[in-house]
Formats: sequence, structure tokens, C-alpha cells
Amino acid sequence: MALRTPPAAPAGKLTLLNPGPGLVVLEPQRAALLLELDALFTDMADELGASPVVGPPLLPAEGLARLDYFRNFPHLGVTAARFPDGAVEALASGGPVAEQPVRPTGYLLPSATCYGLLLSLQSQDVGPGLRLTSIGRCFRNEDHYDGLRRLWGFHMREIVYFGTAEGAREHLARSKELLETLAGRLGIELSYQPASDPFYDKSGSRAKLMALDPVKYEFVASDGTAIASVNRHRNFFGERLGITSAGAVAHSSCTAFGVERWIHAMLQAHGTPQKALRQVHDVRS
Repeated sequence: MALRTPPAAPAGKLTLLNPGPGLVVLEPQRAALLLELDALFTDMADELGASPVVGPPLLPAEGLARLDYFRNFPHLGVTAARFPDGAVEALASGGPVAEQPVRPTGYLLPSATCYGLLLSLQSQDVGPGLRLTSIGRCFRNEDHYDGLRRLWGFHMREIVYFGTAEGAREHLARSKELLETLAGRLGIELSYQPASDPFYDKSGSRAKLMALDPVKYEFVASDGTAIASVNRHRNFFGERLGITSAGAVAHSSCTAFGVERWIHAMLQAHGTPQKALRQVHDVRS
């Protein structure tokens, strides 16, 4: 794949303003950095044998409920709603948006890329093993927002494995090895530690199980930002969705990259988007 040369910055003193809290506009240099970093993650997916797919922009609430999403993360969900007819007429007449009622659609914006892939495989047999990769816009209702580290909406690249228990473990081990090698070549120092997922009920059974037997580990940059993770699902999703592998309940695991957080880590390590891009180009050349 040919390396992209970022276009010159707009002439004059044009400043791209962030539309609101938790929202960012990436100017040309950081936008190029996002594309180049995701190309590296896609190269890793290719090395792991993952087929690229495009996930859905919305997820059915009913499907997420089957995966215990609302028992674990109800506070993170961002719903998709529509204006009823009366509100549409009021808006068309210049009425205030904030005062108009909305009607639920039964859909949510994704908070992770893998949910759409999981739901797409329900009641199917994946044979001896299947790897898929996708990048999606993900959305989370956080209690605060912080630059590129914590956003309303962000890009998440995932590489997901479905198959045997041994295959799921091998996927995570190989992903960890490749990810640590990539970070080293990019000049990012990472630590590897158990995740502390933002469960709604910190005393609940799922949170307690995570503390006793961590199934998610994060790769954390020097300033404490978690920029990637590896996740062992066991056979949970296989059981809930009827996914099988060669006739048995499928196990699954995934590797996830928060792309804007990688931009943040690269800027922390190299100082400017230009220097960060040069480092990425050196790795890809």
C-alpha cells in the first residue's frame, strides 16, 4: 500500500473548532495520522488472517439485552430517537429543538465495534474458526470528556475471533505479541494490566468475576491512557447467540484499538503530528 502524503494545512489562520464537549475535529495532519495508524492495525489484522467487514451504524436494543449490555453498562448507552409528527411540525415552524419530544426507535449507537459483528453471527456455525476485522464509530455517555482520551464518539478497530477455546487463547496471545512489537516500533511505551471496566454496579457478579479472573487486559500508555485491549469472552456470546464452531458452542475473543487514543499516545511520545507521521511512515516503509 502506498504511503499517503498529508495535504498542506489550509492557507491563512483557519482554526477548526471543536463543536462541543467531547467532540473533536481532526485537522489534516491528525486526520492523516488516524488513517495511517488504522492502516497499521489493518496490516495486523491481515497477518492474523482476519477478513474485513463493515458493521452496522446502529444496534437493536433487543439484541444488546441478550448480551447483558443493559445489566452491565446502562449508563454508557446512547439511544437513537426520532421526532414524532407534532415535533416535526413545530421544528419546521422554527420551534426550539430542546423542547420537542422524541420517540424511541429501539436502536442504540454502538459503544464497541464487536457488538454488531457478534449479532450478525447468531445461530450460525463458524466452522473450525473465523476471524473478522472492522472499524466503526463508537459512542459512549461518559461522566466527563478529556481531549482525545475520552470522547462522545471515537473510532474503534477490532479484530474478533470465533471458534474453539484454544483458538481464542491463541488469538489473544498472538495479538498481544504483535501489538507490543508495533508499539515498540512506534516509540510508544506501554504497560499491560488487567482492565477495570466501568460496570454500572461495581459490586455486581460480573464486576466481582472480573476482579477474580480478569478476562480483559489493557495496554496503557505512560500517562495512564488505555489505548488497546485484548478480551477473552469464553463461550458467553456463543451461548447467548447460538454461535457454534464445528458443532460445539463457539468461544470468542477480540483485540481492540481506540484510534484517537493512539493519536494521543503518538503525540505524547513525539510532540507534533508531523513527527508522529514520520515515525509511522518509517514503520510502514
